[in-house]
Amino acid sequence: MNEIILKSELLNKAFDRKDISRNDANRIYEEAEKNPDELYRAAQAMRNQNKGKIVTYSRKVFFNMINLCRDTCSYCTYKAEPGDSGVSMMSREDITSLAKIGRVHGCTEALFVTGERPEQKYPEARQWLAANGFGSTVEYLAHAGEIALESGLFPHTNAGNLTKSEMNQLKKTNVSLGLMLENASERMSESKMPHENAPSKNPRARIRVLENAGDLSIPVTTGLLVGIGETPTEMIDSIFTIKSLHMKYGNIQEVILQNFQPKPRTRMQDMPRPEERYFMNLVSLTRLIMPEMNIQIPPNLSPESYPSFLQTGINDWGGISPITPDYVNPEFSWPSIETVRQRCRDSGFVLRARFPVYPEYFHMVDPALRSRIKERADSLGLVDLERSP
Repeated sequence: MNEIILKSELLNKAFDRKDISRNDANRIYEEAEKNPDELYRAAQAMRNQNKGKIVTYSRKVFFNMINLCRDTCSYCTYKAEPGDSGVSMMSREDITSLAKIGRVHGCTEALFVTGERPEQKYPEARQWLAANGFGSTVEYLAHAGEIALESGLFPHTNAGNLTKSEMNQLKKTNVSLGLMLENASERMSESKMPHENAPSKNPRARIRVLENAGDLSIPVTTGLLVGIGETPTEMIDSIFTIKSLHMKYGNIQEVILQNFQPKPRTRMQDMPRPEERYFMNLVSLTRLIMPEMNIQIPPNLSPESYPSFLQTGINDWGGISPITPDYVNPEFSWPSIETVRQRCRDSGFVLRARFPVYPEYFHMVDPALRSRIKERADSLGLVDLERSP
């Protein structure tokens, strides 16, 4: 039963659990451009109905394994070249040390991030792997996951376009994997567009990886990058692409909406960041299109206004680290967890720490890993602080 009164027939249709079409979504977006208040009200009510008043985050350690990458995105400062300061594969010793520090600070997630298949382009990466007894970056990531597990952390890996065999290998040590779709439009890969020199970002390639993860029943976090030159229609199509994948496989555990931020020394350094209303409208629309989905925005990329996104229907802030920076966006520091907690409280919400896999996807996790998670989970499947250091 609709608990709120909305003037828009389309919003009432969405709120009454009737699937909205792409055309409906485009019309809702056009209405919201004039006045988004009703869209926000509907998104809030839908979030409250499906997720309640708990907002989650994952207390993480960011392991920057190596930022050599075969791709070149027009907005990225994460990628480095051999000879740049600090560019080398993270050693076993460094992984062990950082994992122990993370556990002391109450972290539960080990986020492992690498550039796209560095050994394919850089002999330095191939040589390091061979010298240390590994045939590929993925093989080393699986070993790094074992180190993290021994230290009491649960791995979540973002390593680009993995093969089905590689994902199956990582499933033994990772409770979830991450791969941003970014956008489903192939126009983003055309000449002078953001992914022109990043073949792994072609949406067909990314969708194939997400489909393979679905075949393997691996919980996956995916998402979209907002404001890189897409049209609203392309963004709406991208949301529906993710919805279609989830309807088929049921393994998309979370959708991230990430707002583009221009960075110095990139091709897109002079491109403006997306207007906040545009971003907020798309976040709210995602809630309407996927009512039961876990929807996240990164708080460090909207440092002045992130609490206002609670009115757009989100229910998660993603990974926040008390000890490591965001190596992908080092210009933007994490807010302190206590600050986020207070901002949530001020808005009428309770902040809770989760594992890097959401409770409703525990059944997809390797049984041995699932057993370890349940030893430290409360009755809601969230982190039980009494069982953590």
